[in-house]
Amino acid sequence: MYHDLKERFWWYGMKRAVAEYVAVCDTCQRVKAEHRRPADGKTERTNQILEDMLRACAIQYGTSWDKSLPYTEFSYNNSYQASLKKSPFEALYGRRCKTPLCWNQTGEKQVFGPDLIRDAEQQIKMVRENLSVARSRRKSYANVRCGDLTFKVDDFVYLKVSPMRGIRRFNMKGKLAPRYIGPFKVVERKGEVAYKLELPSNLSGIHDVFHVSQLKKCLRVLEEQVPLEGLDVQEDLTYTEHPVKILETSERVTRNRRVKMCRVQWKHHTEDEATWEREEELRATSPRSLC
Repeated sequence: MYHDLKERFWWYGMKRAVAEYVAVCDTCQRVKAEHRRPADGKTERTNQILEDMLRACAIQYGTSWDKSLPYTEFSYNNSYQASLKKSPFEALYGRRCKTPLCWNQTGEKQVFGPDLIRDAEQQIKMVRENLSVARSRRKSYANVRCGDLTFKVDDFVYLKVSPMRGIRRFNMKGKLAPRYIGPFKVVERKGEVAYKLELPSNLSGIHDVFHVSQLKKCLRVLEEQVPLEGLDVQEDLTYTEHPVKILETSERVTRNRRVKMCRVQWKHHTEDEATWEREEELRATSPRSLC
């Protein structure tokens, strides 16, 4: 919202004002997607290393960069890993890998026996200890900033639900479907990570105790609550969205065929939130909407 508004308006403290408004806006909190959990960083660092190595190969060798991929793989697999205290090859085979220039050199012969097995067991034990230390270090970093939410009795929270249409628009799901309903009052805490909510009568078929991951705190309780009539929430916290009418039709050309599209207005949504759906999928799921 801030990026859209700053193109036309500006005032002192605008970014903070917009963030505070969105935080207490009932509609925004029910529709807004939750923040993605931060990754552990391992994949991101690995991707950055591989990107840097491939970029260096492309700069050095130009169009023939793919011929250097075996050397890049060899270099990565034999690089020092802080979590292992050695290279992956050495951790796997118990010895350092020789470069292709040294393959013609013969080393000291070893006979398979108790000593070799004992050395392998010690290597495995050492690798496991190093990995355990690395995991504990990452866990301590994550626990500082991440943790389960806590609510107090008489607090108001939103309940997470999952909209189900059975329709995918070119493999894309609906964006404006409500992801939370409520707010509902917390009446009791069950254990460390579960809470009992005060649900209305039309949600009596749903168990009233929820895990903290299904809840989001409501910062401002409106005097007029959003009606839930017609929103049939199932026991698994899902509900089905039904089309109301077709506003217009169109035809899209793909690589191999023409696809007929319909702009559909959904129940509990305005015309501005209408979405484009495939006509053949509408006929299969909601044939009455095409009448």
